Amino acid sequence: MSGLLRKPVGLSGKVHAITPADAGWSYVGFDLWRLAPGETAAEATGDREAILVLVEGKAAVAGGGRDFGELGDRMDVFEKTPPHCVYVPNGAEWRATATTPCTLAVCTAPGKGGHSAQVIGPAGITLTPRGKGTNTRHINAIAMEERDVADSLLVTEVFTPAGHWSSYPPHRHDEDDYPAMTYLEETYYHRLNPTQGFGIQRVFTEDGTLDETMAVSDHDVVLVPRGHHPCGAPYGYEMYYLNVMAGPLRKWRFRNHPDHDWIYQRDSA
Repeated sequence: MSGLLRKPVGLSGKVHAITPADAGWSYVGFDLWRLAPGETAAEATGDREAILVLVEGKAAVAGGGRDFGELGDRMDVFEKTPPHCVYVPNGAEWRATATTPCTLAVCTAPGKGGHSAQVIGPAGITLTPRGKGTNTRHINAIAMEERDVADSLLVTEVFTPAGHWSSYPPHRHDEDDYPAMTYLEETYYHRLNPTQGFGIQRVFTEDGTLDETMAVSDHDVVLVPRGHHPCGAPYGYEMYYLNVMAGPLRKWRFRNHPDHDWIYQRDSA
């Protein structure tokens, strides 16, 4: 199995625990908790900031010395409504106790002490279409650079209809060359509807030193250390993914693959 494709460990509790050391990079961490009512997830952030995303279900959440009460109203991720999220700074602790069956994503990156604990969304998050034709997908921009809610993290949700492509045309953000490009590590947490479906993700570089094509299942995570990384959703199955990005600069600047940039140029004309 590809080292970039991470399968969940079990069906409950912390089913993903991806650290920078485990991924072989420097910035992005990603955990996923699947909790039954009454179960609790809790951690200290250390030198890292965190954005908790209530992917599905409800939980009583506290963090950074604040009690946010019960959050969450999206019981199925494919309802596509904006999620409830919580930002927790470095040097703090957080706790989430499920009040319904709950899927909680924990996105982390180096913290700089620049933001205080706060709720992010659903206010300020609007499902927005992007692309044309079978390249159309829908975005919930949770914490992209236009929202000054984090020190390092960039977080967004993407819903890709059945039979469509996403993160396409192929693009990369693997060089620290701002403003032309920013270096950003990235994780994709995938969901499929219906759940027995699959999606396709390719991660590849222009020089061919990395070229892996993976079939992703419900709850899988794909690591993108470098290169281009398009996704496809087969007919009959819609795809969701939660993107987490971070690097030395909290800006998203990318370059399309030169062989396929004509698609972007045509569609943006």
